[in-house]
Amino acid sequence: MAEPVREELSALAAIFCGPHEWEVLSRSETDGTVFRIHTKAEGFMDADIPLELVFHLPVNYPSCLPGISVNSERLTRAQCVTVKEKLLEQAESLMSEPMVHELVLWIQQNLRHILNQPETGSGNEKCTFSTSTTMNDGLWITLLHLDHMRAKTKYVKTVEKWASDLRLTGRLMFMGKIILILLQGDRNNLKEYLILQKTSKVDVDSSGKKCKEKMISVLFETKVQTEHKRFLAFEVKEYSALDELQKEFETAGLKKLFSEFVLALRE
Repeated sequence: MAEPVREELSALAAIFCGPHEWEVLSRSETDGTVFRIHTKAEGFMDADIPLELVFHLPVNYPSCLPGISVNSERLTRAQCVTVKEKLLEQAESLMSEPMVHELVLWIQQNLRHILNQPETGSGNEKCTFSTSTTMNDGLWITLLHLDHMRAKTKYVKTVEKWASDLRLTGRLMFMGKIILILLQGDRNNLKEYLILQKTSKVDVDSSGKKCKEKMISVLFETKVQTEHKRFLAFEVKEYSALDELQKEFETAGLKKLFSEFVLALRE
């Protein structure tokens, strides 16, 4: 981790020092740092709106944009997506310098203006996503492996909603005990999906209590190649035999991916 980034994280921890204001979710020399900030911003009628901002700082940050996820119990999902877009636009003007605190201050000062824009909250189908960063141009594909789903019905609905909100296509695949999520879309949105998957209480533990997903692994991620099929929708599919699952991957132009990663899951 570069010294300016280390200093920025230390400063943020000191600034957001109230109860539950700051939480580091993960640190990795290869994937960077993910942390959550709870803050408030002025919304309609001068009312404070609670915001949960999750930032993912890649290892080459601040030379590239951070990943950003926005959630609030007082905002619709479409409004959260719009707020994220505006934060990413603002981040582009701050490239090459540590920017998280400035972004938080900016959204605190500008949330009301963003929510007053007529397109905000008009429905997920009209939401647009920032795809113009130099690092994240083009369509990407990622394959995730889940160890288990205890609350399957609720879990599946949550995954479907996230995929829809983030305009991701692909498959949620069940074959025996194997559970795979194949996602295709903008790389920023794939990153946000992974943040949601790791930080939201999507399942229940053995005692039935809601819990976060701790048993997920990223098997593969790459930019979509010419031989890869473009998925038109996100579908949930169950396969009764391994050859059915293999055919799904081969049809999608992912035969090598199946042989290298999926077959190993049977062992």
